[in-house]
Amino acid sequence: MTISLICDRLLPLVALLLALLLAPFARAAGDASEQAQRQDTQAQRQGTQPGNNAPVWRDVRKGENPYQTTQVRGVETNILVQPAGETWRQIRNGPITLYGGLFLIAVPLLIYGFYRWKGPLKVHGQPTGRLIERFSDWERIVHWTTAISFVILAVSGIIMLFGKYVLLPMFGYTLFSWLAILGKNLHNFVGPLFVFCTLVMFVTFVRDNVWQRIDFNWVAQAGGLLNGRHVPSGRYNAGEKAWFWFGVTFLGLVSGVSGLVLDFPNMDQARSVMQLANIVHAISAVLFIALAFSHIYIGTIGAEGAYESMRLGLVDEAWAKEHHEIWYEEVKAGKARQHFADDIPADVKVQVVQATKA
Repeated sequence: MTISLICDRLLPLVALLLALLLAPFARAAGDASEQAQRQDTQAQRQGTQPGNNAPVWRDVRKGENPYQTTQVRGVETNILVQPAGETWRQIRNGPITLYGGLFLIAVPLLIYGFYRWKGPLKVHGQPTGRLIERFSDWERIVHWTTAISFVILAVSGIIMLFGKYVLLPMFGYTLFSWLAILGKNLHNFVGPLFVFCTLVMFVTFVRDNVWQRIDFNWVAQAGGLLNGRHVPSGRYNAGEKAWFWFGVTFLGLVSGVSGLVLDFPNMDQARSVMQLANIVHAISAVLFIALAFSHIYIGTIGAEGAYESMRLGLVDEAWAKEHHEIWYEEVKAGKARQHFADDIPADVKVQVVQATKA
């Protein structure tokens, strides 16, 4: 009874131990049989479809072949073909290029139609000749440095994204290649500068771009753009604040961070990360450029005196009261950091007054 009991208990353990020991051999035999079957299938395929090496390339795409190796160590260095790259190419050269291009054409056309319909925003009162410092020297330096770097990035980015569809047929391969190379290098080197300028601009202008209750009234009346009614606002109205927060800050940082990922591929990011960054960068940049069209319009021909306010840093008292009445009252009461400007050269005063005339 004792021997029988011992056998009954030991036999399952022995069987389990044998199964564990023989499992690798069985797996190897199965793999060898599967490999032999695949080789036979490939041999038959070569007889009926010469040159068809689909199984080989399937293994290459998977990147799991033990014989697919390299002496170069790094992220994805053993992957010869990445199928996701074709998906990225189709998205980048498909909907982003098509719909992004149409969007960048439609926005200027809409702005032009609005300009022909409404014309520029004018100052109804006569200029008084008393000037107010609207932007300090530092604020104008930050603005124009950021603006110039943005324009360089926008133009070079448009060349790289749409150039082969628009410029290449017009200029041919030689000239377009020079433009593309120049644009790429400008884009790569100016990009980090723009990111830095965006951060400096945020710190410089965030204080006066905090949302207040009066801004919602401005939004409800669309700033008076449609009905022509005067809508009081602080130093910056709700439209300018929306541009600051969504355009400059959000889209600027998204474009900047995704651009840095692309600008420094030696930081061991995988190709999938680079592809995702490229898609995010392209979409955010297209939106950024489209919104910038509106900002540039309002800051130049869309509102009389707006361009001079950023170029010279000065506005006439009538302009301040017309467009930013609450801020104007704060300046008069001495509650604002800005103040009335004295001892302004006569030629500068003439430029500001001329720009303010109705």
